Amino acid sequence: MSNVPAPDPSSSAVSRRTTLAGLAAGAGALALGIPQAVALGPGGARPARAGEEGTPGAMKLFAEPGFNFAGLLALGAAGMRASEVGEVLTAVNAINAAGLSEQSYTDTFREWGKRLGEAPPSPSPSASPGRSSAEPAPETERFRALRSSQYYAQALFYVLGTSRPADEKDLYLAARGAWDTFAGLCRPAAVRAQVPYGEHRLPVWFFRPEGPERRRRTVIVGNGSDGQNVDMWTYGVSAALDRGWNAVVYDGPGQGELLFVHEVPFTTRWEQVIAPIVDWLQRRPDVDGDKIALTGLSMGGNLAPRAAAFEHRIAAVVAEPGCVSPWLGFDAELRDIVTPDKAETNRVWNEDVVPELTPELAFTVKKRFEIFSTEALRQARAGKVLTDVWTPSQVAMGLDITSVAPRIKAPTLVLDYDDEQFYPGQPQKLFDLLKAPKEYFKFTRATGAQLHCSPMAPQQHCEVVFDWLDQTL
Repeated sequence: MSNVPAPDPSSSAVSRRTTLAGLAAGAGALALGIPQAVALGPGGARPARAGEEGTPGAMKLFAEPGFNFAGLLALGAAGMRASEVGEVLTAVNAINAAGLSEQSYTDTFREWGKRLGEAPPSPSPSASPGRSSAEPAPETERFRALRSSQYYAQALFYVLGTSRPADEKDLYLAARGAWDTFAGLCRPAAVRAQVPYGEHRLPVWFFRPEGPERRRRTVIVGNGSDGQNVDMWTYGVSAALDRGWNAVVYDGPGQGELLFVHEVPFTTRWEQVIAPIVDWLQRRPDVDGDKIALTGLSMGGNLAPRAAAFEHRIAAVVAEPGCVSPWLGFDAELRDIVTPDKAETNRVWNEDVVPELTPELAFTVKKRFEIFSTEALRQARAGKVLTDVWTPSQVAMGLDITSVAPRIKAPTLVLDYDDEQFYPGQPQKLFDLLKAPKEYFKFTRATGAQLHCSPMAPQQHCEVVFDWLDQTL
C-alpha cells in the first residue's frame, strides 16, 4: 500500500488530469505497442531474434487501444472455432461506420450473439432429407452457440458504458446460455456440477475427451478478472481435449455467475476456491488425482499461483502471465490517492477525481472496480461511478502474492509477453520469487504473439502451455 499523502484538494486541474490519465493507462484502457525490451529471461537480457526488429505491430481494428485489444481477442479466437473471422471483421466495420463507442460496440456484438443463437440459413429441405430447413445439425448448433457466447461476451464487457448498464446481468445470462448449449453438445457432453464454496456454489464444467473412461491427467483452466467461459475454451479446453486431457472450467467469486448473478466479488484467498474443486475431481474415477494441473489466464496469473502456494495437491501450475500484484496494474497516480485513511481517500476521490472523469474514464472505473465490491457493481449498473474507492482497493491490494509465492511447491511455468500492457515486469518478478522447479517463456511480436495473453495467437499460447504440461506431468 502506498504511503504517499492524498492529493491536496486545492491542487491544480493539471495534477488532477495527471491522475485521470493514470486511470486510463493503469485501470483498463489498454495501450498497444508499448516499446519494451524484447525479453529478460531468467538469465538476464537476450538479444533480439532474427527478424524481430521492424516486425509489424498489432493489427489495428479500432483507433482506440482498449477496443482494439478486445477486438483482437475476438478475432484470435477463430483459431479455436470460438469466433469467425468474417463475422468479427463485419462487426468491426459496422462499429467503425456507426462511430466507435461503448454503445456501438455493445449493440453490434449483442446483435451478432443473438443472430448466432438463431437457426442458420440452409438450403431447401429437399437438400437434406428428413431434416427441416430450420433445424441445424448438432455440430452446426454446437459451434454457432460457442460463437454466440463469444459475441455476447464482447458486448458484456462494454455494457456499463452504454445507455443501458442495467443490462449487464441479462447479457451475461445470454452468453452463459449459449455456453451451456455448446457444453451440452460436446461429445461427450460436458459434466455440469455445483461445487460447494462457503455459502455459495461454484459452477463447474468438466470436459472429457472421446474414448474409453480411464483415469486421465486433468487441468483446471482458470479465468481472470473479466474473461468469460468461452475464453477458457480458447485458452485451454480445446487444446487439453486434443491431447487427451480432462479440462475443468469454473466460475469463482468475482467471475461469471458468482459476480453477475449472485454479486459476489473477488476474494484474496483463492486457495479456498480451488480446494473444493480439487476435492470434487479426486472423487471422480476418470481423474488421476496425482496429476491435476492449474492454469490462470490474465489476472488468473495471480490467482493460480496464490492457490498453488497453499493447495499442494496441484501438480503443476501455469501463470499466464505471471502477476505478483494486480494493484500494480493501476497507475501510480491512482494508487497514491488510496491512503490508510478511508474517509480522506473517498473525499479526494469524490470531490477531486470523479467530477473530472470523462464518460470513457467513468466506464473504465466502473468496469475495473465492480469485480472487487458489491456496492461498486450495483452503482455501475445504475449508471453511477462508485463512491467508495477505498474498500475495493483493499481487495486489490490484498491479492499481492509476494510473501506466499515462495511457498509454491509445484513446478511452475511463468509466461510473459512483448508489450504486456497490464503487468509489465511482473512475470519476471514472480519467476524470481519462486523456489519450486520453474520455467519462463516470453511470447514475442516476431510471431504475432505480443500483448497481454497473446490475443492474436492463442494457438501458439496453448502449444507452449500444453507442451510444458505434457512434459511436466
